[in-house]
Amino acid sequence: MSRTHLAITPELGVYLDRVAYREHPVLTRLRTETALMPEASMQIGPEQGALLALLVRLVDARRIVEIGTFTGYSSTAMALALPADGRVVCLDVSAEWTDRARAAWEEAGVADRVELRLGPAVESLASLEDGAFDLAFIDADKPNYDNYYERALKLVRRGGLIIFDNMLWSGKVADPGVQDADTVALRALNEKLHHDERVFVSLLPIRDGVSLAVKQCD
Repeated sequence: MSRTHLAITPELGVYLDRVAYREHPVLTRLRTETALMPEASMQIGPEQGALLALLVRLVDARRIVEIGTFTGYSSTAMALALPADGRVVCLDVSAEWTDRARAAWEEAGVADRVELRLGPAVESLASLEDGAFDLAFIDADKPNYDNYYERALKLVRRGGLIIFDNMLWSGKVADPGVQDADTVALRALNEKLHHDERVFVSLLPIRDGVSLAVKQCD
């Protein structure tokens, strides 16, 4: 089976940045500020934010759980796409990073749609109600991705959507010579999702790889 990959030239990159997505001014400022941080690579790209917002609308989400909030780009993008009565429950361990997220939520006018829970995500997830969520976004510590997936399968309703970031991991998942804990965990989850009949899955080669899994079971 042949695949044709479009080369992203500098000119095409500029074109895509101009027409591929609409970015809220708060998100633009947040992305610019976060880019100056040593951990800037943890931030999703603007095209991913636009995709998340589109998916929120497509599944008519009202309740979202986010695992890994960082400085708040993804949660802000999703909260902006929610109706006024929608809620995002954000799970993170860093008060420093999420202080920036709180400021973005306030500036974007969506602070009333976001609930932040600080602490280990595995513990926070255990306190949430099964079947109460329409969408889960997972972008946190990679060795726990499978644990987060299994819990998210219980949290989202049938037909709900689970989204994973970093599933291509800079291409390292395709290199059997790379055996660090993060890569091994992501590689294993890709294989698991591919064969897991509880979900319908698609891995999109956007940025560092975004997997979409629609829950098929009760």
